[in-house]
Amino acid sequence: MPGHQSLNDEELVVLLKDGNEAAYTLIFDRYYGLLFAHAIKMLQNEDEAKDVVQELFEVLWTKRQDLILKGSLSSYLYASIRNRILNCISHKKVECKYLESLGMFIGQENEHTDYYVRERELRRIIEAEIDALPFKMQQIFKLSRREYLSHKEIASRLQISELTVKTQVKRALKILKPRLGFILFFLSLLKW
Repeated sequence: MPGHQSLNDEELVVLLKDGNEAAYTLIFDRYYGLLFAHAIKMLQNEDEAKDVVQELFEVLWTKRQDLILKGSLSSYLYASIRNRILNCISHKKVECKYLESLGMFIGQENEHTDYYVRERELRRIIEAEIDALPFKMQQIFKLSRREYLSHKEIASRLQISELTVKTQVKRALKILKPRLGFILFFLSLLKW
């Protein structure tokens, strides 16, 4: 990357839009640490912080040609990471509500609660968790798991790369497994 080090952010953005990987790498190197430190401070969770920062840089690369900056690159990156952090915090609050709801559900040990009611509740919880995923990830996951489309078919339908589909399905499973695994554990405590 000789020569690129001296470029300012605006010059790097122009190169980035043209698909210059060295410019992307330099932007990543300049801002990853700062964005990661900010995300850790706000989320208090290293894994979540890594995820939101990596997702931001992934989107920066995949949507580089559509990138429109109304200010500086740094303000764009900080606004983007702030929004991702707020979404993450919002999802945590939703998760807490589900756990409270589940706690109430488990606490109801009455005769009227039968298998079908529990099954409906489980489906509702699973649907809510899927609906809480970011829109594009949710769309890809539903096409994969409900319509049983292959990664290639999803990529073709949504006009994105197969790698993006694979990454989004993996990320969705990574998000859903811990949440739903916890819910399924508690539901197993109920008398079926």
